[in-house]
Amino acid sequence: MLARVRSCGVLGIEGYPLEVEVDNHPGQRRFTMVGLPDAAVKESQERVQSALRSAGFRYLRGVVVVNLAPADVRKEGSALDLPIALGMAAAGEQLPATRFPDYAIVGELALDGSVRPVAGALCMAMAARDQGLRGIILPRANAEEAGVVPEIDVIPVATLSDAAEFVTERGDIAPFRTDLRGAFSQAQAYCPDLTDVKGQAHVKRALTVAAAGSHNLLMIGPPGTGKTMLASRLPGILPEMTFEEALETTRIYSVAGHLSDKGNLVFRRPFRAPHHTATTVSISGGGHGQQPMPGEVSLAHNGVLFLDELPEFNRAALEVLRQPLEEGLVHIRRASYAVTFPSRFMLVVAMNPCPCGCRTDPRRECRCSVGEVQRYMSRLSGPLLDRIDIHVDVPALSFEELSDDRPSGATTADVRAQVQAARERQHARHDGRYRGNAHLDATATRRHCVITASGKALLESALERMGLSARAYDKILRVARTLADLEEQDQIREHHLAEAIQYRSLDLEMR
Repeated sequence: MLARVRSCGVLGIEGYPLEVEVDNHPGQRRFTMVGLPDAAVKESQERVQSALRSAGFRYLRGVVVVNLAPADVRKEGSALDLPIALGMAAAGEQLPATRFPDYAIVGELALDGSVRPVAGALCMAMAARDQGLRGIILPRANAEEAGVVPEIDVIPVATLSDAAEFVTERGDIAPFRTDLRGAFSQAQAYCPDLTDVKGQAHVKRALTVAAAGSHNLLMIGPPGTGKTMLASRLPGILPEMTFEEALETTRIYSVAGHLSDKGNLVFRRPFRAPHHTATTVSISGGGHGQQPMPGEVSLAHNGVLFLDELPEFNRAALEVLRQPLEEGLVHIRRASYAVTFPSRFMLVVAMNPCPCGCRTDPRRECRCSVGEVQRYMSRLSGPLLDRIDIHVDVPALSFEELSDDRPSGATTADVRAQVQAARERQHARHDGRYRGNAHLDATATRRHCVITASGKALLESALERMGLSARAYDKILRVARTLADLEEQDQIREHHLAEAIQYRSLDLEMR
């Protein structure tokens, strides 16, 4: 008998339809699986056999052929265990599966018949919806992430027996629905406050400007001045995630298998801080298997990517940031696949002013020679610096600042309100085409960043003195536009330009 079971696979963050065909006919006992299965899929035979026995089904006699369609796409992972098991039971006439045509089925099986979670469940649920199916049957542990898709029934199962009873209509399982309101409120329940950082008023100002316009930020200063603390508080002052942003970010974390650390839904803006020994692949994504994994640039999508000790990173790993920073996408091409991951993030980087870190610290003597400082700074490429909108010095704190127990500056909630108001002005001006001023294209920059004659003279002087590139020129205009938005002004004034130029201080040092 031939049985057909619908399922789904994942490539990148996109789900696609699969069909598991199982044929059982008389002959010498043999099991064959075709359709480009990888090692994990081939090993499903042993898991399925034990799971069927544990659930009270007999293992099939004769010839068993399992075909995974489409045959020209390589299948990876263990998500096909459950559909293969149900298909084998149906092919052996032990399971009158009347619900097979209406549901996609995914899940990994344990030897005792329990169903284990799989990666990419949200993407699979969306693929089932796009196929016009009634619902998807999946592991109970994946129900919360898949339950955000409202158009289909998400049927959570704990065992193979549960799935068998549902597809035969001998038992009903209530569809799972995720409490989105509760998930959003829980995501915002705790956030480290900006007032925890002592002093550094001008750095907090730069952080506010960066958040208001989605600008990339570089902090340079001695160790222990609060650079990491400041960076970690940036997600808290960014606007709350929209449902669309949360859904897209959750898809990335689902494919990467990181949702167990996130409460199964990502409603809080990500903050990624890879170590400086991170490889190019870990930053950009990819890998050696058929299923490419998202890298740090994608895991930081809709959030913040923080690179501490920037000059210590491998130069090749830093250069792969250029395309995602420009396009908001990372394209991964291998011989057997080509996928695109979203990677629209705010880049925040931190570095010491010299190898020993003491060059700008008045209390400690710098041991570095001029040549060592130059070599240290030369590890940063000009094209990468051009893509960082704001450069800000982080000075060492005085004893008075450190010993002051009073809250320092505005709270995270107050700053978030300022940032939200500025973002709303930008959204209204751009008709929602851009996420922030930092992402304006050349045409929009010229249209919305009109400056006065005195402003042009100031910019001309700055370009000649600092040797700024055309990209840096546009960055200054966009930052000035954000400064005007924070002050609720339609026109960019000279003091906005002056402050924006001040945020390009490293360009002068790198000349």
